[in-house]
Amino acid sequence: MTVTKTYTILALISLALFSSCGNGEKRMDSKNKSVTEKEALYPHELLKSFEDRPFFFYNVENLFDTINDPETKDEAFLPESEKQWNTKRYYDKLEKLATVLTHPSENNPLFIGLAEIENRFVVLDLMKTGRLAETKYRVVHYDAPDVRGIDVALAYDHERFKVMYEEAIDLSIIGEPDYKTRDILYVKGLLKDSLDLHVFVNHWSSRRGGAEESEYKRINAAKALLYKTDSIRNVNADAKIIIMGDFNDYPDNNSILNTLGAGLASNATNFVNLMLPMHENGEGSYNYRGDWGMLDQFIVSPSLVAPKSGLHIKESKAFMVNDDRFMHFNKAGEKSPNRTYGGPNYYGGYSDHLAIYGFLKVLEE
Repeated sequence: MTVTKTYTILALISLALFSSCGNGEKRMDSKNKSVTEKEALYPHELLKSFEDRPFFFYNVENLFDTINDPETKDEAFLPESEKQWNTKRYYDKLEKLATVLTHPSENNPLFIGLAEIENRFVVLDLMKTGRLAETKYRVVHYDAPDVRGIDVALAYDHERFKVMYEEAIDLSIIGEPDYKTRDILYVKGLLKDSLDLHVFVNHWSSRRGGAEESEYKRINAAKALLYKTDSIRNVNADAKIIIMGDFNDYPDNNSILNTLGAGLASNATNFVNLMLPMHENGEGSYNYRGDWGMLDQFIVSPSLVAPKSGLHIKESKAFMVNDDRFMHFNKAGEKSPNRTYGGPNYYGGYSDHLAIYGFLKVLEE
């Protein structure tokens, strides 16, 4: 073989290898992290505008796939189970959840904190459903030690939010080796013009066994969260922090009001609870035997509420997706979230929780 032919073949091989990294296909960077060519060349200064795009938290009520996971107790959500959870019901639920998440705005969400998801694949399926498929979402998720296999996750529009760091915060309790629950998901990201944002997604321990008896578990979660947010504020006292989740406690409970120090903007000692005014009004995101309670909350740093300039929560308010189309009405005309199941009974609804949302905005100097 001639030297000319050898160089020609090598050039063709090099071109083929280079081309294989295009069109969104994955490659490995210098730190062995899987990225795309576009990501490697995509500076955060060119991120698209995030304004007028809501951010959400939504407990989606047992979003399981239909495949048995031998590592978790997911047997209740299989086709052969009493619930008869099958492919048709799964995709119907995805369509319904996507309808909720696209209801408040003509623009798709900036990012979505999710609770009660089985794995990252169900989140990816959701992000490919309905109008959500028009946005390029990515997912941050860790498999948590929860025995049922339900986790939290963050789906985000990666053209508008660039993830810089992610972490699963362990909530184990010393002396209780059998206590296994969801982690707190922490994500630090950048918005347009290099605006830092810290996001925490929570799903604290339930009140099973009694609210008082189980309270120490939620206080443990609040302390772990406080430890992490304090470490962030030690570096930047004005850090922009959004804490979202299903806390299984109300805004005036000890874990939220006292441990986290989350109150009204006028007298908050540490954080501002955007849901506290609605809670005091008797509104709620969850209905238990006819009583509404605000289990789902946005808790934010004071720097995000009514600043003179910079990034803030628009109107310093949060909202709920509580349109009647997403509600169930009983014979007495009383309404509650239209849920998917009640015990083994299939109702074909959306979730037993209402979604909550808000908007971010930038005030110029």
